[in-house]
Amino acid sequence: MRQPFTSQRLPKPKQPYSQGIITSGKQLWLSGILPIIPETGEFAPRIFATQAIQTFENLKTAVEDAGGSLANAIKVNVYLFDTAFHFEMNDIFARYFEPPYPARTTVQSMLRASLIEIDAVIALL
Repeated sequence: MRQPFTSQRLPKPKQPYSQGIITSGKQLWLSGILPIIPETGEFAPRIFATQAIQTFENLKTAVEDAGGSLANAIKVNVYLFDTAFHFEMNDIFARYFEPPYPARTTVQSMLRASLIEIDAVIALL
């Protein structure tokens, strides 16, 4: 099974990708989540902590809307505009995930509109 997933509480993708894919074995594969404020459709202010918290909140919303929990995250990829944000991101990350932490990759990326983007794989139990 390969079923597309779209959160009804987040902005719809405007480019050719799915917000997420639910697979057999009950996994949710999420596309990149951005720091977009759902109520306005605008990016959060370009302050790293503000954008990171908005991004993690959007991730949490998408996961919960699919029937999951961040506690069941398998893999999280974090894309940072600048690796100087890495330690601050770790502090914020720890607010949303508990041990045993999911596998994670953090890389620098030439993001245009945001300072952070996150994608993830979540087990749906």
